[in-house]
Amino acid sequence: MAENTVSEIERMVVTRIFDAPRELVWKAWTDPKYIMQWWGPKGFTAPVCEMDFRVGGKLLCCMKAPDGQICGWNTVEYYEIVPYEKIVSSMYFSDSKGNKIDPAELGIEQESIDGAYDVTLFEDLGNGQTKLTFIGNEPMESAKNSGQMEGWIQILDKVAAVVAELVPAK
Repeated sequence: MAENTVSEIERMVVTRIFDAPRELVWKAWTDPKYIMQWWGPKGFTAPVCEMDFRVGGKLLCCMKAPDGQICGWNTVEYYEIVPYEKIVSSMYFSDSKGNKIDPAELGIEQESIDGAYDVTLFEDLGNGQTKLTFIGNEPMESAKNSGQMEGWIQILDKVAAVVAELVPAK
């Protein structure tokens, strides 16, 4: 039996079309001031967000549950950045210093596909609209079963609220 490779596995993909120019969607996605507003699913917040947005740089975010409990930390490493078009990164559980933590230590099943990165695409659709596509590094089936997919949909709802506030009034 052949071993699955990255290209053979259907990866989690979420998309959203924003009624905003690509530059504003990019700003909401890459500025820690705005990331703190949308990081995590509905009801969750990010009280800490430190970012070194460059190839080789990292993002460190803390996620806080609606009940006030700190849920944990995530670190994102950036591998490719094409301004206003594409971000290739990897996200993992970490401690508050950004050191990687095995998901099993947190009681979480490992879902990521070995060798796969997260890819975020920003497509200018014209007429002031932007399509954001997030391709996760986990299989679609496990993302649906674990609630990751629903969480990402809620995150994009929060990004939409941030973007809506960035769009100048007409």
